Amino acid sequence: MCKVFRNFARNFLNMTLVFASNNAHKLEEVRAIMPEGIDVLSLREIGFEDDIDETGTTLEANSLIKADTIRQWLTTHPQPKTIDGIFADDTGLEIDALNGAPGVYTARWAGEPAANRAKALRELAGKTNRNAQFRTVITLIKNGHTQQVEGIVRGKMAEAEYGHGGFGYDPVFIPEGYEKTFAELPAETKNSISHRARALAELVKILR
Repeated sequence: MCKVFRNFARNFLNMTLVFASNNAHKLEEVRAIMPEGIDVLSLREIGFEDDIDETGTTLEANSLIKADTIRQWLTTHPQPKTIDGIFADDTGLEIDALNGAPGVYTARWAGEPAANRAKALRELAGKTNRNAQFRTVITLIKNGHTQQVEGIVRGKMAEAEYGHGGFGYDPVFIPEGYEKTFAELPAETKNSISHRARALAELVKILR
């Protein structure tokens, strides 16, 4: 379990949350980060197989769209176990020299992960300011209430791809305080400092 949550683990007993994603990498990361006592289900595990149209123009809007879509779907699809809440995230890479781009379009900027990374490096060619941040917004729907939290990690863009771990832009993002990309760092290190870990830490606070 990620050290961020070791002090929280004893506060949870058999809470089941649906994570509104079928992204295997995200699901693995979230499950590694969340404290013991919280059972995280993927969309596939509850029987939801459709795509969710992310039509929002902000991370906040897309996160809400995903969580609320599953809330509505669950009203007509009973589950064998009690669902205590639903949460969804949307994450953006915001590059200072590109006026915050790709932002809400991070996952589909150039079509697929390798092309996205290549585009980021290409757009930054010759630029001295390589500062950037990852920002994750999580929407929680629980007991009829909707709340949003966020997590941010500052850093800079590398000048080439380094490392084979992680996913997405991890090989080209160096978090503040480190000299290696997310893709080069051990998973436990990344999971203790990442934008998603910080957003999940805020999520845990409002689950109490």
